[in-house]
Amino acid sequence: MHKEHSHEHEHHHHDHDHSHEHSHEHEHEHEHEHEHHHHGPKIKSFHEVVEFHGHTCPGLTIGYRAAETAIKELSAERDIDEDLVAIVENDACGVDAIQVVTGCTVGKGNLIFKDHGKNVYTFIDRKNDKAVRIALKDTFSIDEIDPEMGRLRSKVMSGEADESEKYQFDRRKEGVCSRIMGLPAERLFDIRHVEAEVPKKAMIFRSVKCSKCGEMVSESRARVQDGGFVCIPCFEEYTRGW
Repeated sequence: MHKEHSHEHEHHHHDHDHSHEHSHEHEHEHEHEHEHHHHGPKIKSFHEVVEFHGHTCPGLTIGYRAAETAIKELSAERDIDEDLVAIVENDACGVDAIQVVTGCTVGKGNLIFKDHGKNVYTFIDRKNDKAVRIALKDTFSIDEIDPEMGRLRSKVMSGEADESEKYQFDRRKEGVCSRIMGLPAERLFDIRHVEAEVPKKAMIFRSVKCSKCGEMVSESRARVQDGGFVCIPCFEEYTRGW
C-alpha cells in the first residue's frame, strides 16, 4: 500500500532546488510534481513550523513528517473546526509541528495529549471516521545518521562546548533534519490505518465560584469540599494511603 518510490519523489523538493531541465524525462517529472501539488492537500511549509516553534531540531522535523503523512494518508485538509483530531503520546517539539500542519490545538479540544513518552501519533477524520496511527520506527536512530552529533550534543547541553563545537553541532543538526525530511515516510514510520474511537467534540461548561480563593472554575473540574465548590489548587485531598 505504501511505496517507497512515490514518497521519495514527493519529498525530493525538501532537499533540492528544481533547476530547469531540457530532457523530456525531467519535464515529465516536473509536470507530475506540479499536478500533485495542485490537486493534493495544501500543507504548511516547514519554514512556517520553525517560525512558530522558534528553532529547527530533529524532534520538530519528525513531528512535521508525521503530520504531513497523516494529511496525505487521510486525504484531509488542515482543520478549521474540529473535523480533524490528533492524539499525541508525548509533549515534545514535534507536537508544535502537528499543531501548525494539522490545525489541531488544545484550545479547540482536538489535540489530545497522552503522557506516554512515545513518538506515536493517531489522527482521526471525523467526517468519515477514518484514522491512521503513525509511530516512529524502532530502527530510526539519529546516532546512525550522524554519530558525531550525539557527542557534540552532550557537550553543548552540559555547557562545555566551545564556539566551534556549538557551530558544528548546529550544522550537524541541520544536516540530520534534512535527512529526516528526505526519508520516505515508510522508512521513518510504521503507518497503520486503524479503527479508533472518535472523541466527542469539546463541550462548554458553566463556571462556579471556588469557595476558598473566590476565582471561577469550570464546573467539570471543580471539587466539592465542606459543602462547597473548590478549584483543584485549593482542594485538600483526603487519603488513607491507599
